[in-house]
Amino acid sequence: MTATYDRAITVFSPDGHLFQVEYAQEAVKKGSTAVGVRGNDIVVLGVEKKAVAKLQEDRTVRKIALLDDHVALAFAGLTADARILINRARIECQSHKLTVEDPVTLEYITRFIAQLKQKYTQSNGRRPFGLSTLIVGFDYDGTPHLYQTDPSGTHFEWMANAIGRSAKTVREFLEKHYTPELATSDKETIKLALKALLEVVQSGSKNMEVAVMKHKQPLKILETEEIDKLIQEIEQEKEEEAEKKKKQK
Repeated sequence: MTATYDRAITVFSPDGHLFQVEYAQEAVKKGSTAVGVRGNDIVVLGVEKKAVAKLQEDRTVRKIALLDDHVALAFAGLTADARILINRARIECQSHKLTVEDPVTLEYITRFIAQLKQKYTQSNGRRPFGLSTLIVGFDYDGTPHLYQTDPSGTHFEWMANAIGRSAKTVREFLEKHYTPELATSDKETIKLALKALLEVVQSGSKNMEVAVMKHKQPLKILETEEIDKLIQEIEQEKEEEAEKKKKQK
């Protein structure tokens, strides 16, 4: 029965499914993990970097992109689709600035991306974008934001979230460990994003890319040495916690 309805994107199955959109969401689940965490004065994006070929230039494999000076995006899913979406979003950011003479708000650019994705689920001869995005940044009043969009064109705001491979596991970890008190510390916010990534990335810093942004400051990609240092601190904290539990017993 499924085969009859999954060929055309605009046709609902009798039980209310749009199979091509659901298949696009499956493509996202096969993509590398991306994590976003929002602090009070900082936003953090962390992505799992797939191992590159020995002779490949690894700077050309990027999962985090800048849309404007104050907006960054991480994605999980098809990289080629992401490239098109990122270019369209960048043009919209510049167009908005020229027209209104103000930079885009985070909600505006998220709505634009979600609307573009939704268009591709409602007309023949196209297929949905096979990616989910995490969009972070600051509005001009200094308010940090973290939004998520998915292939169906829906968008939500989050305090912390994950997309891609094992997103459910990472989201559960974030739900358990994210607190308003933690969000007041920039360092703890970065460490939470790293801890969440370590739930699925086994080989440490060389397979991670982490970017942080503060209000009126450019996006900063953390160096491998900085990530290593933070991972060592995380491991030390884990050991200390384990020792405390032993003593309590």
